[in-house]
Amino acid sequence: MPFAAALTHDVVLRDLTIDDAGALADAYARNRAHLEQWEPARPDDFFTEAAQKRVVDLQLEQAAGGKGVFLVLASGDAVVGRLNLADIVHGAFQSGNLGYWIDAGLTGRGLMTLAVRSLVDHARDGLRLHRLQAGTLPYNRASQTVLTRAGFERFGYAPRYLHIAGEWRDHVLYQLILRD
Repeated sequence: MPFAAALTHDVVLRDLTIDDAGALADAYARNRAHLEQWEPARPDDFFTEAAQKRVVDLQLEQAAGGKGVFLVLASGDAVVGRLNLADIVHGAFQSGNLGYWIDAGLTGRGLMTLAVRSLVDHARDGLRLHRLQAGTLPYNRASQTVLTRAGFERFGYAPRYLHIAGEWRDHVLYQLILRD
C-alpha cells in the first residue's frame, strides 16, 4: 500500500525507493556526527551509495513481505530523515517497532512528531495493527517528546538493550495501543 504525506510545504514523508540510495548516503554522511550518539557504530562504507543500495534492497524486500514500512522524509531531491516501522508481526501480536531520525538542521521544529503521527494513522487504519513500540536512550529527551506528543506511553526500562555508539545501552520503552 503506497504511502505519502505532506508534512510542510517543502517536506514530504513517502515510501523509500531504490532511487533514494544516493540521497540516503548523502544524508547519512551529512548527519554522521549528529547520529553517531543515537545509532549503532557504522563502518565507513555505510556512508556510500553502494552500501545504502544494499540496505534499501533489503528493506524493500521486507516491505514486500509485509514485515516493515520504510519511509523517507524528503525535501526536493534530498533525504532529510528516516522513519521505519520494522519487525512487523501479524497473527496474535499485530505489532511493529518504530525507529526514526531527522537531519540535524531540522530538529526541534515538530517535523518528526508530524511524521510519527502520520505513520501511526497508517499503522492503525491501513495496516490494521494493534500496537507500536519504540525505544529511546534515557537521555534522548527530544525523541521521548516526539513519542509522547504522538500518543505513546512509557511502559518499561530495558538495561543494555541495544548496541549503540559501540556500547550496550539502556533504553526507555514506549508503546501505543492502536485498537482494542
